[in-house]
Amino acid sequence: MSVELPNAIDAYFSADNKGNAQAIAEVFTQDATVIDEGNTYTGRDAIRQWMANASTQYTYTVEPFDIAEDGQRTIVTSHLVGNFPGSPVDLRYFFVLRGDKIAELGIVP
Repeated sequence: MSVELPNAIDAYFSADNKGNAQAIAEVFTQDATVIDEGNTYTGRDAIRQWMANASTQYTYTVEPFDIAEDGQRTIVTSHLVGNFPGSPVDLRYFFVLRGDKIAELGIVP
């Protein structure tokens, strides 16, 4: 199932599926925050490093299949399949957009 995503979120998932940490960092604001697996990454450099580590540690694909709005947040539910413990898994991505960039992202099972 294909869902219509805001441009910044679509660019995030496209870059994630390609393992392109630099392209992912560029869709975030300079002071953006990502929370994933209990860790917080603040700023584009930290976000780029977070994604670079994930991309070298695991091979995976992510497919968004649902989108909802919750106040300021856009919640995207995606199916993640790869060579990581617990695969496959559905994850919820909580995005806060600022203009045409991602200001905040939280990822939870």
